[in-house]
Amino acid sequence: MSQVNLRLGSWRSWRDRLVASPGFQRWAADFPLTRPVAQRRARSLFDITAGFVYSQILYACVELDLFHLLAGGPLSLDALGPRMQMPNQVADRLLRAAVALRLLERRGADPAGSPRFGLGVHGAAMLGNPGIAAMVRHHRMLYRDLADPLALLRGEVGETELQRYWAYAGAPAPAQSGDAAVSEYSGLMTASNALVAGDVLDAYSLKDHQCLLDVGGGEGNFLIETARRWPHLRLELFDLPAVASRAEERFARLGLAGRIETHGGDLMSAPLPKGADVVSLVRVIHDHDDDKAMLILRAVRAALPPGGILMLAEPMSETPGSEPVGDAYFGLYLFAMGSGRPRSPRELRAMLREAGFGRVWLRRTRRPMQTRLLLARSG
Repeated sequence: MSQVNLRLGSWRSWRDRLVASPGFQRWAADFPLTRPVAQRRARSLFDITAGFVYSQILYACVELDLFHLLAGGPLSLDALGPRMQMPNQVADRLLRAAVALRLLERRGADPAGSPRFGLGVHGAAMLGNPGIAAMVRHHRMLYRDLADPLALLRGEVGETELQRYWAYAGAPAPAQSGDAAVSEYSGLMTASNALVAGDVLDAYSLKDHQCLLDVGGGEGNFLIETARRWPHLRLELFDLPAVASRAEERFARLGLAGRIETHGGDLMSAPLPKGADVVSLVRVIHDHDDDKAMLILRAVRAALPPGGILMLAEPMSETPGSEPVGDAYFGLYLFAMGSGRPRSPRELRAMLREAGFGRVWLRRTRRPMQTRLLLARSG
């Protein structure tokens, strides 16, 4: 180990002992120059401790449809209590909790003195992204799977709810899954990926390409947005047969049946159709363990012509400023799902090169917390 690393390790050991000292904690909380830092760290630690309570307050607001209810303007407690089907005193407790989390805001009182509540900054943002509400409802499964996280991590839990929910994660023959098995998760992905397509397409222009194949494209969110932006492109979708069938029906409803060709098959065994000069994998690779992820990457490489481009877009590990999303949230979520893991750009680059790709580079996206974009050139 180098002298620099030794000194860094010694400094960190000293820092850990200092921060753990109750005496230092009291001094830092009292001293004017360190007081703001101490308060921020105390708040951050408390937020981790209370995170489940916060998420349940959000869940209650979503289930009560409070954000849509207040979209037209503030309402008084007297008006909200009956709509929430609870006594005013209880409704007030939940509403105050939502105000504390900036989901709602206090807006004075009505003429009778009943406090009024309107949207807070987070509640207003929820209205602009309905996929968040879909994920909040979906998280009930995750919370049950994480009721005993140590038992889950030690392999002492049987089949989890998320394994049953995501048909392709644990099914021995996912291509044989019928519509009933894929409809719920396919609909969730359609809602939760609403912003991803725009961010990816803003990061990389398709004007010089002729045909895009979206692999694992679900019900077609990415291709629908691509069709709107790039009318010259031929478009194709590949997914499980039941999912591809749902996408085909959706394209027909939107008048895109003649524009987008769908293919049903199993990514783990069926070769991908050839002819596209750009292939997209949007939130696909992180859902699979390394061996299956490599099968997918090699299949994409085999389908692309020399000089073709792979667009690999998903939340990634070690994203500066968003480590809790990539490493904490997706790390545990995918473990409970029983398949996949978040990977860093460095790990994905190595996998892409092993799959036969040449140049690999990272493109900046608007919201790296929810998706980053790696581009890889074949041949």
